[in-house]
Amino acid sequence: MMWSVEYYCDIHGKEPVANFIDSLSMELQTKILRYIDLLARYGVLLKEPYTKQIRGKLRELRVSDKSGNVRVIYFTYTGRKFILLHAFMKKMMKTPKTDIDIAERRMKDFMERLGGI
Repeated sequence: MMWSVEYYCDIHGKEPVANFIDSLSMELQTKILRYIDLLARYGVLLKEPYTKQIRGKLRELRVSDKSGNVRVIYFTYTGRKFILLHAFMKKMMKTPKTDIDIAERRMKDFMERLGGI
């Protein structure tokens, strides 16, 4: 059974992850969308090297190609659903705290507006 994958949408109707993906090369967009499809297909069974636990409920989808390393931070929501919160080009070994903080704020906003787990 497939999982659903949704982009976080802020109160202004903006989807930061979708906007980030749209800004990338077509080749990298295609690869990221394939990984998102794998996430939908395998759900919580998709492990490293595709995904990795970040902190608490946050996980990251890990996409690499010749352009660099892209990370998409997401969390699991009720009803077999993933919410994609934040995406960025990774330039350091560790995921920057600022990017984790952005994802946590968006998760908190999502939960407050749409209900808890």
